[in-house]
Amino acid sequence: MSTVTLSPEQQRVFDRIEQSREHVFVTGRAGTGKSTLLNHLSWNTEKQIVVCAPTGVAALNVAGQTIHSLFRLPTGVIADHTIDQNAEVKKLLNAIDTLVIDEVSMVNADLMDAIDRSLRQARSRRHDPFGGVQVIMFGDPYQLPPVPPNDPEERAYYEDTYRSQWFFDAKVWQETELNIVELTEIHRQRDDRFKGLLNGVRHGVVTAEMAGELNAAGARSAPDENIITLATTNAIVNRINATELAKLGGKSLKAVAEVNGEFRKGAYPADEELELKPGAQVMFLRNDPDQRWVNGTLGTVDHIDGNVWVEVDGELHEVEPTSWERHRYTYAADTKTLTKDVVAEFIQFPLRLAWAVTIHKSQGKTYERAIIDLGTRAFSPGQTYVALSRITSIEGLYLTRPLRPSDVRVDDNVRRFMATVRQEQAARAAAASAASDDGGGDSSD
Repeated sequence: MSTVTLSPEQQRVFDRIEQSREHVFVTGRAGTGKSTLLNHLSWNTEKQIVVCAPTGVAALNVAGQTIHSLFRLPTGVIADHTIDQNAEVKKLLNAIDTLVIDEVSMVNADLMDAIDRSLRQARSRRHDPFGGVQVIMFGDPYQLPPVPPNDPEERAYYEDTYRSQWFFDAKVWQETELNIVELTEIHRQRDDRFKGLLNGVRHGVVTAEMAGELNAAGARSAPDENIITLATTNAIVNRINATELAKLGGKSLKAVAEVNGEFRKGAYPADEELELKPGAQVMFLRNDPDQRWVNGTLGTVDHIDGNVWVEVDGELHEVEPTSWERHRYTYAADTKTLTKDVVAEFIQFPLRLAWAVTIHKSQGKTYERAIIDLGTRAFSPGQTYVALSRITSIEGLYLTRPLRPSDVRVDDNVRRFMATVRQEQAARAAAASAASDDGGGDSSD
């Protein structure tokens, strides 16, 4: 259950969601507490909500269901193809007050329109966007883009049908207003100068002076222990982890996960086969209920005796296997309520070898220090920003090579969308100010 106290900014957004039927996109820079707010909403809303996400791992992280599983949608482009819905799916979709979508930046325009069409069809409200359901979305388009289709025919379809692949260019938003709320209070970093540098990278506006400052900080020699490398590819990460594990003496021990129910291999939240040795650097993959560690905490394996004993900041902790549950929503007709059922379980130690991790898998994590390895280049927009923004201060930044202008990439469609958002916000603020001034003038007459 969520016991976190929201900041005043987060509380205002929660109240707006709770007290309205608006469609809201909650965005904001890395470390502004989007996940915290979503978790609080899940536990404290009085609405009948369903939480979903575009990928299996993202759905597990928010105790939700994948979009395709929830709506029983086929993979690939859906376009205007028939959407089959049995009675069970119709009952479920009719019971929803509010649909919450996490990591919405990874949802493409075609899938967003399929969600809209599914809800209209199931609820027999074909003229109401999303069939009258309130849609709340969380994500940051500056960080995670939608995955482009490999199929040339699918690419051609997007080019002919949509302005871009991004969710915000879905046709449904031409029929209904999307209200954007941008969280601005950063909780991960405290230093204003570093926040400013990260903001420059986020928006792709990095001056020579800013790049020089980041490169000067990153050029220092990295410490030998208790530091993680964030790299662009699985190949780099696997090589670093295997090399470092092999350097350790002693016998390695393997823990094989127990998998029950409907769990796809690609959606496993941890390694199916975890190989560890005393001395191995590991990262925790779950928050500890007793608050001894959080998702992303680094530690060192001390010994293994059935469970794994990990040293974190000089303290030794016994780590037991934990369970990740995959959920599916169902509608209970007798109580007229939505229930969230466990349909699969993955049991493994909540640990991963962590001399290195991919930048993509570091999403949402926080590190006091890290080595950033961009390889020959950052190959997707937002990748450099994600990597740098994991770190709490510039003193914890180490670069394997200097940043180059080509490393700082922002998708032009994101620039367009967010510029429009800010123009609308400024216009609303000006209108509100003018109305306030007019009211003040009337009252003084």
